[in-house]
Amino acid sequence: MSQSKVEQSYQLARERYAALGIDTDQAMSKLAGVPLSLHCWQGDDVAGFETSDASLSGGGIQVTGNYPGRARTVEELRADLDKALSLLPGKHRLNLHAIYGEFGGKKVDRDQITPENFAGWMEWAKARGMKLDFNATCFSHPKANDGFTLSNPDPAIRKFWIEHVKRAREIGAYFGKELGGASIHNLWIPDGSKDSPVERYSYRKYLKESLDEIFSVSQNPAYLKDAVESKLFGIGSESYVVGSHEFYMGYALSKGLMLCLDLGHFHPTESIADKISSLLLFTDELLLHVSRGVRWDSDHVVILGDDLRNLANEIVGCDALNRVHIALDYFDATINRVGAWVTGARATQKALLLALLQPFNELKKAEDSGNLFRRLALLEEAKSMPAGDVWNYFCMKNGAPIDQEWIAEVESYETSVLKQR
Repeated sequence: MSQSKVEQSYQLARERYAALGIDTDQAMSKLAGVPLSLHCWQGDDVAGFETSDASLSGGGIQVTGNYPGRARTVEELRADLDKALSLLPGKHRLNLHAIYGEFGGKKVDRDQITPENFAGWMEWAKARGMKLDFNATCFSHPKANDGFTLSNPDPAIRKFWIEHVKRAREIGAYFGKELGGASIHNLWIPDGSKDSPVERYSYRKYLKESLDEIFSVSQNPAYLKDAVESKLFGIGSESYVVGSHEFYMGYALSKGLMLCLDLGHFHPTESIADKISSLLLFTDELLLHVSRGVRWDSDHVVILGDDLRNLANEIVGCDALNRVHIALDYFDATINRVGAWVTGARATQKALLLALLQPFNELKKAEDSGNLFRRLALLEEAKSMPAGDVWNYFCMKNGAPIDQEWIAEVESYETSVLKQR
């Protein structure tokens, strides 16, 4: 579609939305101010760069598929990220795991990592005007093979992982200081058991003690924000997860930390959107990991489904775009990995735009007056409004492909780059 046709379509859409009291320019401006934190691990199937033959093992995570073109080196991963970012409108962040450091072919155990191992990432981000987020990696390691890390009954094992997380937080603060904005460090551990334990309390007591020691080391909040992430169950922890939602909600609220809600970490029928308004009454900020679970925490590529739209509607309805941080978290090795990144990211941005284009004032007026028919009818009519024309204009204004044009770019990149690996 030509630029003039995109502009013409947008002007017609703008008029239709204006009749409902919606300023599309303002909606696009707000959307442009919402960065997504892209997850590095979609590009290489959560393998990382600790060793030349790195692969995901243990820790309640599994990547399925062997589609060709996986990034094998940090250079390949950065090239793939550059391609993905070029197909997204707006400015975004990158979310790194600790196993993605540059270790120079040397064995650097998790309790020995330093900012120096991530200096290359920092320079890469600085050259692109990006911010970096960070995660301790408490899986795919011999000291995680029994299913317990920070809650391990063995004090030596706990000490190892405590030191690892302390160093991960130092690296996050390093990113924040060097890049001029707070980095978010998120902590998720796989701790739990396949079958039901006789006694659950002691593991959670060990976890609390480990966390207390980790967070006893303060970091400048201007450089680092801490989040903790719960899970309902995982592979190998089907019956018991130490870091449950209740555990981390209590811990985060009592310690002034962010709570991370992963869309795949709850029961399939549970609404994560419904939690937003309650939690924002008791905490300043939240972190979301946007994923798509299919029957279990399968981390499918995010699509523009009801769960995602409900989530975006709740964030916008709470006027919380500046309080809710949005990160992506999925990994699919059955399809083109760059395409997976872009599909999920654009779907998330579309959900936010749709929420910003809702006739919220009219809906709220109808709701407050008890005119629930009008509320329902307006919600239905909003579904057929020309949001796609606004989206195309937003993409064009921000130098990103419109409509399906980006698909051809991903396929061309696969032919020229990914299939040559």
